Amino acid sequence: MSHDSLVWRVIERVPGHDYGIFRTRFLDASHPETGAVRRFSAIDCADWVNVIALTRDDRVVLVRQYRHAAETVCLEIPGGMVDPGEDPGAAAARELLEETGYAAPIWRRLGEVRPNPAIQDNRLTTWLALDAEPVAAATPDGGEVLATETASLPEIEAMLRDGRIDHALVVVAFAHLALAGGGRLVRPPA
Repeated sequence: MSHDSLVWRVIERVPGHDYGIFRTRFLDASHPETGAVRRFSAIDCADWVNVIALTRDDRVVLVRQYRHAAETVCLEIPGGMVDPGEDPGAAAARELLEETGYAAPIWRRLGEVRPNPAIQDNRLTTWLALDAEPVAAATPDGGEVLATETASLPEIEAMLRDGRIDHALVVVAFAHLALAGGGRLVRPPA
């Protein structure tokens, strides 16, 4: 079955504003059945990465940080933006080291999602870092104040169930890990 009948025809692309970490734009597009024209908003963002870092004893490296939009401290996994021209795997290793001081010898791509395709154009890639260990002091950027901690995989499952971990992109990262582990949060087979 062709999905061509679902595609809106873009008539005009209208620039919005540049906010540094993202840009806005508008799309005037015609309805595929009626031809009626509507304006849609879009946000152009850099691609993102996040990292589930497991230590040799299967503890997950976590960060706590204040999130301004939610006005609360969130429990998350390390992650951030992919710099222009940067390989996503390199960005994941960089973010893990910067935010936590941890590094890992074994890396595996777990999955990729579109964070919100209704309004955003970017992708998030989740990486698994195995045998992570602290190798340096964390060096977060000037907009971050982070506290690093670890938790066991059963503790992570409990935090996901009771809402202590409620960042949607962190939850989907652990869903990728569960899929790799046969439906459970376990170290996936090599």
